[in-house]
Formats: sequence, C-alpha cells, structure tokens
Amino acid sequence: MRIAGAPISWGVCEVPGWGYQMAPERVLSEMKQIGLTATEFGPQGWLPVEPLARAAAVGGYGLTPVGSFFLAVMHDPDSDPIPAVEAELAAFEAAGGSYLILAAASGAEGYDDRPELDEAGWRVLFDNLDRIREVCAARGVTACLHPHWGTMVQNADEIDRVLRNSSVGLCLDTGHITCGGGDPVGIVAEFADRVSIVHAKDVRKDLADKLLTGELTWSEGIKAGMFTPIGAGDIDFAAIVGGLDAAGFDGYYVLEQDIMIDAEPVPGGGPIDNARASLVALQSLAAKE
Repeated sequence: MRIAGAPISWGVCEVPGWGYQMAPERVLSEMKQIGLTATEFGPQGWLPVEPLARAAAVGGYGLTPVGSFFLAVMHDPDSDPIPAVEAELAAFEAAGGSYLILAAASGAEGYDDRPELDEAGWRVLFDNLDRIREVCAARGVTACLHPHWGTMVQNADEIDRVLRNSSVGLCLDTGHITCGGGDPVGIVAEFADRVSIVHAKDVRKDLADKLLTGELTWSEGIKAGMFTPIGAGDIDFAAIVGGLDAAGFDGYYVLEQDIMIDAEPVPGGGPIDNARASLVALQSLAAKE
C-alpha cells in the first residue's frame, strides 16, 4: 500500500479565510516525521508556482510528489481549462507528480453553495474532462475527477453520470462521496477499474447527512468535526481496501482529514496527532491483506 499525505490534514486549504494556514516547512517536515514518504502539492500557491522552486520546496524533505488537487471551471463553453492545465503540467515536469486531481469548480469562492448543471453544461464538462485526460496522458500524467462538495460534481447521481459518460479516472474521495449521498464501497464494487487514486478520509455520517438537507453548510460541518482520523468515523475502509486490492489497485491512498485551525499549533502537537493515527489505522488494514 502506497500512502501519501495531503496539506488539508494540517488545515491548509484554497478557500479564502479558511482558518490559519501553516507553513510548508512545518507541514512537510511533520509528514516526514510520522513516516510518510509522499505528498500532494496542496492548494495552488501554497508551494511555489514556479516549477524549479516547487521542486526544491518538496525535494528538501525527501517526499515523493504525488500530484496536485486542481480546481478548474470545466462546464462553461467560454472558459478553456487547457492553458491552466498545461501550466500545471509544466510544474510536474520539474517537480514531479503523476496525478492531476480535478475538481469541477463552480466559479464561486468556497464550497458552501453552487449552481447545478443543465444539459448543455454537462456536455461541455464531459468534453473538457476527456480533453484534459488526453493532454495529461500525452505528458505521462493521469487525470482523474475528484467529486467534491460545492462543485459541479457533488451528489451521488452526478458522480454516477460522470463515470458512465466520460473516460476520465476517479479520485475516490471517501468523505466527499459520502457527503454527497454516495456509497464509496458500492462504487468500488462496480467501478474499481476507474479508481486512479484514493483520498482516504473518514467522516461522521450524522453530521454529513445534514449537508444534503441544508441543516449544515460545508464550513459549518468542518468546524463541527465532521471529518475524523481514519477508524474514528463511519467509513468502511476494510471493505474499500479489500475491494481495491482484489481489483489490483496499485495507486496511492492519500490521507486527508479536512480541518480548520485557529493558530499555529504547539510544537509537536496539533494536526500531526490525527495524521499519525490515520496512518497507523490504514497501515493496519494493509497488514491484514
């Protein structure tokens, strides 16, 4: 099992005003400290945008770059995502990275609200997903779609529609899929061959269920502790790992626990404790295979 870290587990997020943002130096050193050997790049701009500078920022910690979470407006016929994708792929060439993890941005800031696609928007989205997949493949990079709350692919029926109408791979984000009313175990059972990478996050379903009813916004759910260390929530990771293993999955499991923090944690404490717990829990499942 290949396991990587993600800066969101340390509260680092692309949303403006999303709590205190820890510096790359501390986050990356703590990933290394708990035994992780790979990482995603985090939100655009957290690490240097310039390719060689980004390579130096990650390379100093001995972490293998997995790739990046990449927000792109893909449903608007007047907005071409390819130039921005090409720029990110140029950074991959210098800094490393094998996965471009796409989220279908709504065009608004944050994830508390979004419009829904009409049929024309779906056609544009499918076309752009296939275009991006081809551009990435030509550069040796795997493009995959990340279902994400507050984006144009959020709910269970929208995830199913993408899987049945496009050729792009899937980032199996166990938490976001659950929040959108989906079943990550069921998706693995039917679409294991489409899974390119896993964002492994556990979730309290009693809170996640309040998103679809409107009782909670995304940011309110995060603040309420909707996401937990692996093993402390309601996701059946044993079934997910077992199903993917049976299908021959050899991609990364990226540890994610979406959190907000208010200030710099005390040395040796803070998000590192939950990240370590998640790593141990996931490694225990791998040991049972």
